[in-house]
Amino acid sequence: MDYKRIISDLIEEIIGINVYNFIEIPPDKNMGDFAFPCFKLAKELKKSPQIIAEDLKLKISHESIEKVETIGAYLNFFIDKSIFSKSVLNTILKLKDDYGRSNYGEGKTIVIDYSSPNIAKPFHIGHLFTTVVGNSLYRLHKFQGYNVVGINYLGDWGTQFGKLIYAYKRWVNLDELEKSPINELFRIYVKFHNEAENDPSIEDEGRKYFKMLEDGDKECRELWKKFRDLSLLEFEKLYKTLGVKFDSYDGEAFFSDKTDEVVCELEEKSLLSDSLGAKVVRLDEYNMPPCIIKKADGATIYATRDLASLLYRKKTYDFYKNIYVAGTPQALHFKQVFKTIELMGYEWAKDCVHVGFGLVKFKDKKLSTRKGEVILLEDLLNMSVDKIRSVIDEKNPNLLNKDEVSKKVGIGAIVFTYLKMNRERDIIFDFDDVLSFEGETGPYVQYTFARGKSILKKSGINILDIDFEKYLGLLTHENESNLIKVLSDFNNNIKLAISYLESSIITRYVIDISKAFNKFYNSNHILNLEDKDLKIARLILVYATTIVIKNALYLIGIETVDEM
Repeated sequence: MDYKRIISDLIEEIIGINVYNFIEIPPDKNMGDFAFPCFKLAKELKKSPQIIAEDLKLKISHESIEKVETIGAYLNFFIDKSIFSKSVLNTILKLKDDYGRSNYGEGKTIVIDYSSPNIAKPFHIGHLFTTVVGNSLYRLHKFQGYNVVGINYLGDWGTQFGKLIYAYKRWVNLDELEKSPINELFRIYVKFHNEAENDPSIEDEGRKYFKMLEDGDKECRELWKKFRDLSLLEFEKLYKTLGVKFDSYDGEAFFSDKTDEVVCELEEKSLLSDSLGAKVVRLDEYNMPPCIIKKADGATIYATRDLASLLYRKKTYDFYKNIYVAGTPQALHFKQVFKTIELMGYEWAKDCVHVGFGLVKFKDKKLSTRKGEVILLEDLLNMSVDKIRSVIDEKNPNLLNKDEVSKKVGIGAIVFTYLKMNRERDIIFDFDDVLSFEGETGPYVQYTFARGKSILKKSGINILDIDFEKYLGLLTHENESNLIKVLSDFNNNIKLAISYLESSIITRYVIDISKAFNKFYNSNHILNLEDKDLKIARLILVYATTIVIKNALYLIGIETVDEM
């Protein structure tokens, strides 16, 4: 039940003005559940806000509103808790896994570019940020009816592959390559840069090999394909662990033969300029450095391929919005690319969005792929799972499915940490905080869900066999009402998360549910209640809470466990 809409319609019926967007939730619950500041109407009605409030108070009446009070210019509404409880819980219990789902985005295609690792390099903890943010945005949009295309725009082209080919031909250990392909490719990539510090001419050799790759040299192409295939096998293992899927793996290489068309179009539209032998689009009047299209040696750059990919995506998917999930340091690059698309005459440039995120730090160490100073994601996930397993061994040694629970909770703890705060904030890992079962953490939320499931199991009552209508009106206690109010706000939080492209809104929301539920659980008897009807009513509330927690965690890419 949309109480804001009910209140707005009641006021509009009296004064003929739609005030939906001005309905507020008071900061103090003693001031009501909803409030309307009447000074918004003073000018149009030519009355003082206080008089308007008093007039409306006398005329407003609705079965779902318990009472209306005025405080100065504010009209405060207290909803009928019994009717409210019935409305919210009936909706949750009817829709279950579909609670929060809508067809709001039906007919609109959203393209989301995320994860996009460089092939032949291991997945480190920085890569997880784009992966989990993109996965969550994918699920959020899908949940609201959008047609979503998830693209893993692999970093599988560029000068680094010329460097890797050079390194492979000189230093590869084929036995190690067979045992651990990514680690061996990474080793020789790091060695290339170490050697280049002593002999800068090696850099020229790397550029030469990339030019050969671009020109179609057979040996270079075969080696590049080998690097890509080996990398994808390793990446898929991690994606499966994280529950992440993609609809396309078209990376930079896919667009390498489409860049000539971009260059020709830019030339035809008189947008290209020479700059020290390079071809660029000048963006001085937009306070940006030039967008480089071709380097002096004639090789393309990632901006060229990004332009080609944008034109391809618009033609292929006719997207409503094209979202790039990439670190905030790349903000300038995307501004240059989007502005170039706009200058080419494509008005849909405004539908391209860069979703930035901060850095990931661990023990005050900044990641550096070239120097090999990385913390591998696989190691981080394994460490988290092992630590959770130790906690479970201590607290619940008889748990039957320890491995499954440890994996879901351990991985969930890491994902939750990445999505807990505003995505543009840096993350500093502290395992004591990340894996705590208390406070605003993944394990805390997952434990709350498991606690709810445990209560339902111990009750011995099959909630699905209950006639809900008979009991829902009994839930009028303050803690019950507060919990139900939080549960009712799921749809609104989903819309906000999509509007701001901010998954942390859902993460914070599920924390709020957990806090409200645990306050209800710790202050209100459930299983040992003598009042059987109230006991069943509270069990129904527990069941509804587990539904919403599960749905919310799904939207941020975390699985639930029934026992811990």
